[in-house]
Formats: sequence, C-alpha cells, structure tokens
Amino acid sequence: MNQNHFWETKPLSAMTRGEWESLCDGCGRCCLMKLEDENTGRIYYTNIACRLLDCQACRCTDYANRMKRVRDCLKLTPKRATEYGWLPHSCAYRRLAEGRGLAWWHPLVSGDPETVHTAGVSVRGRVGAREREVPRKEYEEHVVDWPLREPKAKRRKRRRGG
Repeated sequence: MNQNHFWETKPLSAMTRGEWESLCDGCGRCCLMKLEDENTGRIYYTNIACRLLDCQACRCTDYANRMKRVRDCLKLTPKRATEYGWLPHSCAYRRLAEGRGLAWWHPLVSGDPETVHTAGVSVRGRVGAREREVPRKEYEEHVVDWPLREPKAKRRKRRRGG
C-alpha cells in the first residue's frame, strides 16, 4: 500500500510550520560559509561553519534567535526555496520546490535521523574551521566541492544463494 506523506501531497506554501521545519534533514550544508564570484554569480562552498552550528548534531545552537545573532543568516521560505540558488541540490526544500521529492536518506523517508550522516550528506566530520577562526580574506583557501554533490542511490543488499 502506498501511503501518501504530507510532502508528497502539499505544496511548500500550504505546509504548517511543523511540517515545514520537519523538512530540514539536518545536513548543515546551508550553514557553511559561501563565496560568490562577482563576475559569474557562481557559488563556492567552504568548509567553514557558521559560529552557531553544532558541527556534530548539524543543527543551529540558537535557531530561534539566529537572524538576530548572525547578520547574514537568511530565513528560508517556500518562495525563497526556488530563489536561493546557493541551496545545495541535496536540500529537501530545494528538492521539493523543483519537484524532485525527498531523497532516500532524508529522515522523513528513512525514519532515522542518522541516515543523513551515514549517507555522507551532512557536514559532520567535514568542518575545517568556524567563521570567527578564519579571516574572510582566507576563505578561498577553504573552498570545497563536496557540498555540491549528492550521495549515490542507496545500494540494495544482494541476496545470497538465490
């Protein structure tokens, strides 16, 4: 039996606050410092994390007050999910806004909040520094490409002997 889930039946704009918030997979990629090429508009991710990111849990340590405490923190809304081109392609908000559905490793699909980490999507173990530890002029030295990649499809276990 195919059970419909709210993210499969509701547009982003019709979701309750709780539904909206539950879409965050806890990867922490959006909390990495990014650089934009002024000539091309291309976004480059760094391995430098926002000072409020808990790099183990991959969650904001002061989510309710983040925009007051971090000058360039942006609030994500259904409309902005399509406007913010810097959102990683793996981001649930971006995926749903683009009509792609949630990935197999998303906690709402897998039922396990650790899947985002075991699939290699999260920033856990990959943060090189905190924003206050690195002068802005040195951010280019911390550019990484892994936040732009999504994990491969879930591998199915082979059945033996049959």
